[in-house]
Amino acid sequence: MTSSPPSSLRRRGGGKKNADGTSSMDIASVSSQGASNPAWEWDYRIALVIMTALAFATRFYKIDYPNEVVFDEVHFGKFASYYLRRTYFFDVHPPFGKLLLAFVGWLAGYDGHYEFDNIGESYIDNNVPYVALRSMPALLGSLTIPVVFLIMWESGYSLPACVLASGLMVFDNAHIGETRLILLDACLVFTVALSILCYVKFYKQRQHPFGRKWWKWLLLTGVSLSGVISTKYVGVFTFVTIGSAVLIDLWSLLDINRREGALTLPEFGKHFVARLFGLISVPIFFFLFWFQVHFAILTKSGPGDEFMTPAFQETLSDSAITASAFAIEYFDTITIRHKDTRNFLHSHMERYPLRYDDGRISSQGQQVTGYPHNDTNNHWQILPTTDLPQEMGDETGLPAIGHKVKDGDVVQLRHLGTESILLTHDVASPHYPTNQEFTTVSQELADGDRRRDTLFEIKIDNGKGNEMFRTMASHFKLVHVPTRVAMWTHTTPLPDWAFKQAEINGNKNILQSSNLWYVEEIASLDPDHPRLKKETRKVTQLPFFRKYFELQRAMFFHNSALTSSHPYASEPFQWPFLLRGVSFWTKNDTREQIYFLGNPIGWWVASSLLAVFVGIIGADQLSLRRGIDALDDIWGPGARSRLYKSTGFLFLCWLAHYFPFWLMGRQRFLHHYLPAHLASTLVAGALVEFIFNVDPVTVKPGNKNGEAAITRRFISANERMGRQSFIAIWSATIVILSITISSFLFFAPLTYGTPGLDVDAVNARKWLAYELHFAK
Repeated sequence: MTSSPPSSLRRRGGGKKNADGTSSMDIASVSSQGASNPAWEWDYRIALVIMTALAFATRFYKIDYPNEVVFDEVHFGKFASYYLRRTYFFDVHPPFGKLLLAFVGWLAGYDGHYEFDNIGESYIDNNVPYVALRSMPALLGSLTIPVVFLIMWESGYSLPACVLASGLMVFDNAHIGETRLILLDACLVFTVALSILCYVKFYKQRQHPFGRKWWKWLLLTGVSLSGVISTKYVGVFTFVTIGSAVLIDLWSLLDINRREGALTLPEFGKHFVARLFGLISVPIFFFLFWFQVHFAILTKSGPGDEFMTPAFQETLSDSAITASAFAIEYFDTITIRHKDTRNFLHSHMERYPLRYDDGRISSQGQQVTGYPHNDTNNHWQILPTTDLPQEMGDETGLPAIGHKVKDGDVVQLRHLGTESILLTHDVASPHYPTNQEFTTVSQELADGDRRRDTLFEIKIDNGKGNEMFRTMASHFKLVHVPTRVAMWTHTTPLPDWAFKQAEINGNKNILQSSNLWYVEEIASLDPDHPRLKKETRKVTQLPFFRKYFELQRAMFFHNSALTSSHPYASEPFQWPFLLRGVSFWTKNDTREQIYFLGNPIGWWVASSLLAVFVGIIGADQLSLRRGIDALDDIWGPGARSRLYKSTGFLFLCWLAHYFPFWLMGRQRFLHHYLPAHLASTLVAGALVEFIFNVDPVTVKPGNKNGEAAITRRFISANERMGRQSFIAIWSATIVILSITISSFLFFAPLTYGTPGLDVDAVNARKWLAYELHFAK
């Protein structure tokens, strides 16, 4: 005999009947739809004003302190200066957030004269309107709080849940510390929150598709998403969040048995195209628009030139590359430099070892390496491989001179220091067994048995037929004629036997963009030689998309190359538990410092509730497998729908903004967790309401006259929770926020940089093993 479930629980599919004969499983549920927000909800409105005021107070408090450059202000303040001077620069982030900073500087009358060179330099001495520049992130950080509150309110959560979620954000030291400095994360977090709010508002209009409000919130969601992706590329995680919810929504619209009635395929197609337009086309348009603004402003040559191709650089006025582009002739002595690593093509008398560490045998030929410094061993003479015609009437028998090297020419390169010729052959390179070793051979062998192995073709990047080979302006690939490999180098140094210089090898992937090199100078010409006479050249034009795609390639390459260790880098497993922070600024004489860290209590509460949510979902699925449906009986009708659809959506937002960092090989820091932490506070507010809803109220669907409703309506928290529930939820909220505020005040001196702390006070705040600075 099998045991029966408790009477308070119902079998899956049983469905208890209400007095009017309807099934409690048909009760309207609140997912991310939210409450109806009637005009009389003054308690929500008053709380919203209070939380917003607290947000502004905590973000703008002593925003003028310190009056020195703090941490990454050296980067983003510098970028604002470059915009205002219209000087081209390079950064791995899209332009929107930096343009906002520059716009504020322009409004403040700042001319961009200061370059934010070093942490600790005085803003006062350099006459920089730093308070105005810091005010933009502080404003966006402050406005994030009411957006968080509105997300919870619009999603139908109770007032204490709204207060808790927004309160965990108001009194978080990490969000405060990041949003009161000249940094980008305030803009990122704000637009992430705004995207979630706009999508929730859009989803609430699903009963009125293609109406004015439906279109308004769909398009505003797209605009908000464009702000996220136009600030940092990690904004793609917000697209994953919204996109996943949209796909689930479209899947439900495709259901022929949906409650509101089946859609025809043409009707479903309209829904699909509308979302495609609003959530993909609109963000892409604004994303590209900000890059167009970026290109339109930055018209002068600057420090970002070297990251771009010569064709791009020639679109900038005063470009050094256009002034230094001289035609290269045969028998010139040149220096060749790799575009990405900036290493020179180099050789010396030392030879490769007989065996490498893995047992492979080398050719024991002369080493060809990459060397970062200018040296005579970087000098190579470019030689023709076919007879060049003598000038008419010249019967001296000397080599023909004055012949220009052109795109597609096959040449030899002679190393002047060792009187040998560059060669590559079918021998594995030291680091890459699949790539070919580069070495040199004597002139005799190069003219005899090994001649073909010394032949290289010059392929100018985006070169046009018969284009002249020029210094600086011609980025090229040196392609081996017999084997069709391209000369390449990388950042991993060779062992001590090569003095830890860079490896040069033959890359079989000839299309790889990192195969590019350029000639830096013609070393055989005196500075006053007539061939080095600089000519005035006109600024050229390139199509927008060519410039855009070139910049994207450079941005992604250099972003992925940020793999070196950093003293303040941290791993994703450390973020939810706040195990490691970042030192932003220190001042020894006053014992003051700014240390970037979150509020430990707030972060631990939010992280713990994330684990609780996973546990509840797991327990529910296990009980359903045993035929027991507990959630709606214990927590009231619609509890499962709210838990899975609404809280589940917020949990998905956290997961989408957190998990991808585990897959990245680049440097990672605590600030990368801020969007995920935002989502975790939303989950915390929702889950505290769920856990402490000890007095659920059964609500019948219908209109104000008690008649059965044809369509589901939104049910407010006040309707579905009893008095005891509100007492329990408010009690939990007050306890959590009280401890959170105490923790915030305790760590506030490290957030605001003042007052200074003595050694005992610093030690008291090292209970999380933070690497705090001890003032002398």
